[in-house]
Amino acid sequence: MAVEHLELESRPPLSVDEFEALADAEGWDEDTRVELLDGEVIWMSPINDPHIGGVNRLNRVFRRFAENVALVSVQNSIRIDNYDEPQPDVALLTPRRDDYSTVKATPREILLLVEVADRTLRTDLGRKARIYASGGVVEYWVVDVNNRVLYAHRAPDAGRYASRQVFSSTDRISAMFAPEVEFEVAELLV
Repeated sequence: MAVEHLELESRPPLSVDEFEALADAEGWDEDTRVELLDGEVIWMSPINDPHIGGVNRLNRVFRRFAENVALVSVQNSIRIDNYDEPQPDVALLTPRRDDYSTVKATPREILLLVEVADRTLRTDLGRKARIYASGGVVEYWVVDVNNRVLYAHRAPDAGRYASRQVFSSTDRISAMFAPEVEFEVAELLV
């Protein structure tokens, strides 16, 4: 058989609606660690101690200043587009009366997304950064617990972030939506 006649098996990407129907059909619950990236079901790695500590620290630090400014959402799904429903570690969201109980947050309601990278640095800086930028998430941070740095992505443009800065533990940073509130990067690291 000639190669030009070879038909490869392919599967179209799953939509968010199909993903949620699959979750219902399979009986996945909140302990089933999966997310939808580029229409592909991705099994998430187990959470280890440095990752737990990083998420807990961000939650504590962000809650101190966010009371009336932002809703701190921890490890909850967001909807980027029709093929992406990731679960970022921390999302700072525009407060809503329903606390997002009726529909997931979308990029227009996301003030800041943060991923804690222990085993997932490559995905967080690559695939997820592309997805978040393509969806129009205005600001995205990656806390690298192994190298003790923070990557700040800003200004989404054509599927990538126009600005990416690396901050060390001795630097200070503020989110674009609240420039008056500065954090020492060290207090965001485990």
